[in-house]
Amino acid sequence: MDLPGFNEIGDLPGDVHEASLEDVVARFGVGTQQRVNLGIRLQGIYRLAMQTGFLARFIVFGSFVTAKPEPGDVDIFMVMEDDFYVARVTGDAKMLFDYPVAKVHFGASIFWLRRVSTLGGEQDTINSWQYKRDGGRRGIVEIVSE
Repeated sequence: MDLPGFNEIGDLPGDVHEASLEDVVARFGVGTQQRVNLGIRLQGIYRLAMQTGFLARFIVFGSFVTAKPEPGDVDIFMVMEDDFYVARVTGDAKMLFDYPVAKVHFGASIFWLRRVSTLGGEQDTINSWQYKRDGGRRGIVEIVSE
């Protein structure tokens, strides 16, 4: 799955771009040690989220999926199945669902919702993560299985 090039300001073109975890790490987890470290963290977070058995969609957004050489962290939005309950999660995966703990332990900003909680519909909720603080729009990446 080919990801598009960056636009003139270093963002992916506005859209939800699909890619495998391997393609995301190969594209964005290289170049600087910070990017390599974030790519390794992303892989670990994805594996833990998958281990819950309830991950529906996994979105990567923010500076990690831009041309910025030193992104501060990796930003993730997860949509979980409706029958997902944090109280049933054990081990390291439980930390994914506690924002402050995830920020410290994984060096990631992790947000999540159950499918039923997506206001305006699941795709509209995911599309909303394309908007930057200044109101501009940039592309985000959904990690999909090949």
